[in-house]
Amino acid sequence: MNKTNDLIDLSPGQFIDFLKKENITRCYFIYDAKNEIVRTSHKQLLPIAEFIQNDKRDFMMHEGIFLQVSRKYDTLQGAFIHRTNRGQAAGGVRYWSYKTMEEYLRDGLRLAVGMTMKNALSGIWWGGGKGVMAQNPAVDKNNPMIRLLLYQEFGELMSSLRGCYVTAEDVGTDVTDMANVFMKTRFTTCIPPRLGGSGNPSVPTARGVISGMEAALEFLGTGTLSGKTVAVQGMGHVATPLIGYLFEKDVSRVVACDINPHIVKEVVEQYSGYDLNAKVVSLDDTSIFQTECDIFSPCATGAILNPKTIPTIKAKIVCGAANNQLEDSERDGQALFNKGVVYVPDFLTNRMGIVNCANEQYGYVNNDPFIEQHLQKDWEFSIYRVGLKVLQESRATKTPPAEVALRIANELSMQNHPIFGPRSQQIINSLVDDKWHETSFSDKKQII
Repeated sequence: MNKTNDLIDLSPGQFIDFLKKENITRCYFIYDAKNEIVRTSHKQLLPIAEFIQNDKRDFMMHEGIFLQVSRKYDTLQGAFIHRTNRGQAAGGVRYWSYKTMEEYLRDGLRLAVGMTMKNALSGIWWGGGKGVMAQNPAVDKNNPMIRLLLYQEFGELMSSLRGCYVTAEDVGTDVTDMANVFMKTRFTTCIPPRLGGSGNPSVPTARGVISGMEAALEFLGTGTLSGKTVAVQGMGHVATPLIGYLFEKDVSRVVACDINPHIVKEVVEQYSGYDLNAKVVSLDDTSIFQTECDIFSPCATGAILNPKTIPTIKAKIVCGAANNQLEDSERDGQALFNKGVVYVPDFLTNRMGIVNCANEQYGYVNNDPFIEQHLQKDWEFSIYRVGLKVLQESRATKTPPAEVALRIANELSMQNHPIFGPRSQQIINSLVDDKWHETSFSDKKQII
């Protein structure tokens, strides 16, 4: 293979077959800032290094990408590390289905950048990273024993990386999975409370989305959530409590959808006494965008705000929990702005998941003030205050809100950790020097 497309067009399964043929168990792609080039652990993977380096949309000088093939079940596991000036890269591990390696790589790159911006804008001393596991369609992803082994192996990957990335829960991963990760590493958060962790962060995340909605309504001068109609795309871990909080805020109606019929049934039963219109949709169904409503809340997967869907939006406000909602941050952020839709950037409003587990190592108190301050209206860096600041600056400068928020977050992300400085970058350099890619699960020289 000598063309970039030959590798990035492969499915993750086909890519694993290629790695096996080349006797590659682990590999990496590292950004050499001095020479402004992406380096790889294996010459056979140069086409992917070239693809990453030449990409102008999703690659933003990521410090490193570390991949491994699981011992069993042919699953590709990866850690994507963007920027770690503020501290260890932090972000959840996503367990998802990808058609091609390009899809897999782009999702990891985008998610890692999103975590850099989210963590910086939240004021916490963590950098940005993301774990991504590609589902093998030949494997029963719901089998507890299979998940046990896969997530334990992901934990081994975390330990091998020496703490430059700390993982957590994300789409496709639950608290039980995090307990399995914890069996093999200390570099994780969101583990169950019985093991000393903060558990599922979905509830505080939902509360953060409510704060973002209230900031947008205040910005528009249209009152509170009372009496409003909200459309919610996705009815998963965050959307379910979000719907409850919306009804607590006295919204008049919630329209919602999900691809999972069991989830829809459960949520409808849970809120049977309220005006909830929910339906099951196919994966490519975008009819929810056309709902007549005050607020549209994307709470499923990313890249759903694009040239196809934006023209159909009938809401005045878009504010949700999904990561990377804009398919192209510049193009689609501008399109929403031109349409007159107030967009509350996702990495501003869905921060509470990472905030909830940011300080696990410092123990717990009831109504933790370090968590609650993010949800108040009087703290300078709360979701509400920062949301208003971003929207007001957007109006004053005629600049899309996502661009304003990115500028602020990017500046904050460049600040070095006050104690450890760029320690995670130093760890990455050490991994390269110690030939991390030559280690394996059974290697007695395993770097842990």
